[in-house]
Amino acid sequence: MSKFVHLHIHSEFSLLDGANRIKDLPVRAKELGMDAIAITDHGVMYGAIDFYKACKKEGIKPIIGCEVYVAPRSRFDKEPNIDNKYYHLILLAKNNEGYKNLSKLVSLGFVDGYYYKPRIDLEILEKYSEGLICLSACLAGAVNQALLNGENEKAEEIALWHKNVFKDDYYIEIQNNGIQEQVLANQKLIRLARKLDIPIVATNDAHYLKREDAYNHEVLLCIQTGKRMSDIDRMKFDTDELYVKSPEEMTEYFSAFPDAIENTVKIAEKCNVEFEFGHTILPNYDVPEEYATHYDFFKKLCDDGIKNRYGENPSKEILDRAEYEISVIKKMGYVDYFLIVWDFIHYAKTHNIPVGPRTWFWCRFNYCICN
Repeated sequence: MSKFVHLHIHSEFSLLDGANRIKDLPVRAKELGMDAIAITDHGVMYGAIDFYKACKKEGIKPIIGCEVYVAPRSRFDKEPNIDNKYYHLILLAKNNEGYKNLSKLVSLGFVDGYYYKPRIDLEILEKYSEGLICLSACLAGAVNQALLNGENEKAEEIALWHKNVFKDDYYIEIQNNGIQEQVLANQKLIRLARKLDIPIVATNDAHYLKREDAYNHEVLLCIQTGKRMSDIDRMKFDTDELYVKSPEEMTEYFSAFPDAIENTVKIAEKCNVEFEFGHTILPNYDVPEEYATHYDFFKKLCDDGIKNRYGENPSKEILDRAEYEISVIKKMGYVDYFLIVWDFIHYAKTHNIPVGPRTWFWCRFNYCICN
């Protein structure tokens, strides 16, 4: 393992904010002598699979993560001027269970917590914390914000809550990003970490690949915010250092805190998510108790659908065609798939929700048995 690993990286899937192309990240990591790198896009995991494959292709260990948005109160609270504010938090998957929990958190952020951003809250963070490593994030993190506002006791309370939930997998994050405010934050963060016996970890919150890409990133931010580069009040980062730095650069900057560098490697060694490709994995569909197998229930739905559509005595041609298609579905192992799709089509049709032709195209039998 190299002597430093980037654990806070934004790809093109941090939409209109990250300028790193997924395919370029493992290549750059390899050029810099690193053998692992993380992806931590804002609130989403769209790039996880492409990132995993790109890293494997280059012989780089992929670390799957996300910079989630945390609601100031409950994820269900959506009051203007209060709940449109949110905090950042870095979550990294240690193993496949952690990946599933991270996926669950991100999904719930959209389903339950969406308000300007897909937000989670402390309730579900604690519930789905197993298999995850937590970093306190950037200047927009809750600990950072409390410290910068002079609320030291609140910062300690926040840090201790996360330490209690994540145990040895919670780290106070310090950064080398060229932002003046970050220098002050680092000092306070380190004092807090030492006081509470929480390990520190160095990151760089990389939004682009190389220093010379900073201008392109500014253009991207203008597109996001509807501004022009000539606008004085446009959103911008007063730094050109949010790039994928070399281990030497990071080690030199944090020379007084070697443990912050060493912990990046320790965290990378903890993270071992493995994806298996090449076969379909379907969720289990719970059939009524009176049916011995999923196929029995599926066959019953098909038989009922044929009767509803063609009457009590359908022609031999129809029965033969149905028998053939049912046998193909069973042979291919798609019985559960059809039951799952039937379930939501049936729900839609019984609640006056239109079902489009694309669904019908892929699920001819579901169309048949739902009519």
